[in-house]
Amino acid sequence: MIDFRSDTVTRPSDSMKQAMFDAQVGDDVYGDDPSINALETWVAQQHNFEAAIFCSSGTQANLLALMSHCERGDEYLCGQQAHNYKFEGGGAAILGSIQPQPVENEKDGTLCFTKLKSYIKPIDPHFARTTLLSLENTINGKVLPLSYLAQARDFVNEHKLQLHLDGARVYNAATALNVEITEISQYFDSMTICLSKGLGAPIGSLLLGSTALIAKARRWRKVLGGGMRQAGILAAAAKIALAENVSKLKQDHANALYLAQNLNKINGVTTNPDHVQTNMVFVKLNKPSCIDHLVTALKAKDILISPGHPIRLVTHLDISREDIDIFIDEISSLIAQYQN
Repeated sequence: MIDFRSDTVTRPSDSMKQAMFDAQVGDDVYGDDPSINALETWVAQQHNFEAAIFCSSGTQANLLALMSHCERGDEYLCGQQAHNYKFEGGGAAILGSIQPQPVENEKDGTLCFTKLKSYIKPIDPHFARTTLLSLENTINGKVLPLSYLAQARDFVNEHKLQLHLDGARVYNAATALNVEITEISQYFDSMTICLSKGLGAPIGSLLLGSTALIAKARRWRKVLGGGMRQAGILAAAAKIALAENVSKLKQDHANALYLAQNLNKINGVTTNPDHVQTNMVFVKLNKPSCIDHLVTALKAKDILISPGHPIRLVTHLDISREDIDIFIDEISSLIAQYQN
């Protein structure tokens, strides 16, 4: 099976499974799991934060961040396309009583500071209190420049806000920028890292922040049903993901560019290789009415893609250059049929 639907479909490597088998475990709710404790300490140090907490998912990690930064009736600023606004079930509003204030993303994924400023509420009983700005990096495969992150830090300092990063694919951003992860993390009061996307762990995300913020997040994690017991099995996988798989993201990016370049040679298919910054390729068909049929026909060939217009294709650990060549051959044949 060749699966382009997302980098969440990666499967643990043999070394990762062995590490999970050998993991030292304890009861993490009591603070007794040595593998979890070691992971959280190591990750916090690696990213220059005071503390970290292991979470079951990126959605949970983002929600913990929002609930730890904001009180009931507070507001956070975010992008209209932000994952923690659009794709996480409205958890901030439903479970945290936190009001999201989305701002339209610019074409490069950034948020305009002039627009953001206009949405900061006055100190007045009529309004929610604007407390936090949340950014996402990468967002739809696009990388936020370091210069923009520095501007964001200045902006929140000026307006007395906190700054959170949904860093589900932050290592893709660091890889594309060819910088150490701390060049990105230095600007934020908190940051999440998803381990089960391109980094290849089966489960888990991390939230990083100050000691006080993470202590608050730990309580909210329990309230939200996320207190885990012998979670060291997952921590072992997380450690392998961060230690061994970050270097492999560069190949994922190269494969995405190769995919885009070859798709662009197919009559009836449109994509822009110049827009491929990380591991995502967005594709349009000249005949979008054929998309559902294309998805079905490819599935019969053991190739999975998600329907959409554009179609999002994602490269990852389990996608090889040979897989891409097979996909290109199959989609070329199918598109040729649709043109007739």
